[in-house]
Amino acid sequence: MNKSERILSLDIFRGLTVILMILVNNPGTWSAIYPPFQHAQWHGCTPTDLVFPFFLFIVGVSISFSMSKVKNNPIKRPTAMRKALWRGAKLIGIGLFLGLFPFFNFAEMRIPGVLQRIGVVFIITSALFLYADRKTILATLICLLVVYWLVMTIVPVPGIGVPNLDDPNAVLSAYIDQLLLKGHMWSGTKTWDPEGVFTTIPAIGTAILGLFSGEIVKKYKGNEVVKRLTVWGVVGVVIGQLWGIVFPINKSLWTSSYVLYTGGLGAITLGLSYYIFDYKKKGRDHVLIPRAFGLNPMAAYVLAEMIARLIGVISIGDATIKGHIFSLISLNAFPIEANSLLFAFSYVTLIGIPILILYRKNIVIKV
Repeated sequence: MNKSERILSLDIFRGLTVILMILVNNPGTWSAIYPPFQHAQWHGCTPTDLVFPFFLFIVGVSISFSMSKVKNNPIKRPTAMRKALWRGAKLIGIGLFLGLFPFFNFAEMRIPGVLQRIGVVFIITSALFLYADRKTILATLICLLVVYWLVMTIVPVPGIGVPNLDDPNAVLSAYIDQLLLKGHMWSGTKTWDPEGVFTTIPAIGTAILGLFSGEIVKKYKGNEVVKRLTVWGVVGVVIGQLWGIVFPINKSLWTSSYVLYTGGLGAITLGLSYYIFDYKKKGRDHVLIPRAFGLNPMAAYVLAEMIARLIGVISIGDATIKGHIFSLISLNAFPIEANSLLFAFSYVTLIGIPILILYRKNIVIKV
């Protein structure tokens, strides 16, 4: 394959990840959701828990492609780094805006968030890719994961003592969140944040795994790409599961085992997608929707978040707009979980309309 050709599999992987993100974030009712579309209550990993790490994994893959031409050019590296800083800052800014929208209550605004974490990880991973060689990046990954494991399991939590990974409030990351973010955390807990300060550190490791996977796609061709991604993916999954025995797989803590497990699955998924769409070149005419979402992921995500919040707070009579729509969907004889999922699929379809229009007009909104 010509390496200058756009990697279709990456666009599709990104698009499917964004679609799943919108789907799981917008059920008809949070009280009736099929288990695969829910996050694990604490330890463990459901399909929903793969969405965020897959997105960070894809960020790493994308960095390896977009910055490869300037990596070995000392003159152009500073300019590329400035662009990365600006892009990361914009992601953080958009995330803060979404945290405030639509009421703009600065006194209780949530400071961390999905886009904020992506912005921070993007900046740090870009710097690593531009200024460090492969061995240094690998050593950084290992140090991040091992040191994070030791700190989270050995360092006493002030006011509590020995860390207890089974208690969300008895871990060092929760203490740091309370120390730095008190009153500005996720409303579901208010005592720790799933995208908190300390747990963002191992999330960098997820993007680094994406960097290495991107290097495989760039360096090798055809079936060799599939083999290497699959082998390394399986290795990551196995090591992650074994490590999970002593450091449980946990999204909210973004544990080292979770990094390797989800990163391994990300590599396998990318390899499978590459095999189908770039190696065998099958089904390329039947992936319009995921490709459209993959080319405009930020537009899709931001639009989905804003509309969801508006229909969830604007009331007509005795119910919100979302409540009225869900009531209409629920007039059929399906179980409430099925109707909740049907609402989510309908919402993805709604968001897909403007995204397909952008695709048809060849418009890509970049941050």
